[in-house]
Amino acid sequence: MKHIIEVNGIKLYAFHGCLEEEGKIGGNYVVDVHMKTDFQQAAQSDELSETIDYVHINAIVEQEMAIRSKLIEHVGQRIVSRIEQEIKGLIGSRVKVTKICPPINGDVDNVAIIIESGTW
Repeated sequence: MKHIIEVNGIKLYAFHGCLEEEGKIGGNYVVDVHMKTDFQQAAQSDELSETIDYVHINAIVEQEMAIRSKLIEHVGQRIVSRIEQEIKGLIGSRVKVTKICPPINGDVDNVAIIIESGTW
């Protein structure tokens, strides 16, 4: 059986980017986290300790997004690394970091990176 937990649409204001102005004025970001795990025990026991705590995932994302990076690739990798280190029972993870209205001299809604780790 395949079990997936998703924490989607984590909306944040952060200060990532290669331009000096991005470090001063910041911008809007959305992070989606998908995790493959086995939550059969939790499904039977109804106990949070038997599954992944969404609050913990949200906290990891907020903490890592608060640390300025030039690249969303860098902050995305930090999020993945923390999830791998701190979440027990993780089989695989997929993190998407989306930068809304990037300053790239064009009419672009967003840019995003996706990092997949483990088994999917």
